[in-house]
Amino acid sequence: MPPMPWFVYLIECLDGSVYTGVAVDVDRRYAEHAAGKGARYTRSHPPRRLLARFEHPDRSSALKAEHAIKQLSALQKRALAEGPSR
Repeated sequence: MPPMPWFVYLIECLDGSVYTGVAVDVDRRYAEHAAGKGARYTRSHPPRRLLARFEHPDRSSALKAEHAIKQLSALQKRALAEGPSR
């Protein structure tokens, strides 16, 4: 059985900020954020919508991508979400 893929996901928050996270099940994780049971950041910056998800073969590569994306501005994250493959 091949390993389960990991995803980097972007959430647009109500205040216009963009949260970046990693998960195996993005829909479940988004539901946790929306219910106020996700990360501390999304508890104080409630999510508006899921902007994008990017598949990675393993946790390590997803975490590296998450770190790189977190260095971007909210505007750059939105551009990434709207990229050519979206």
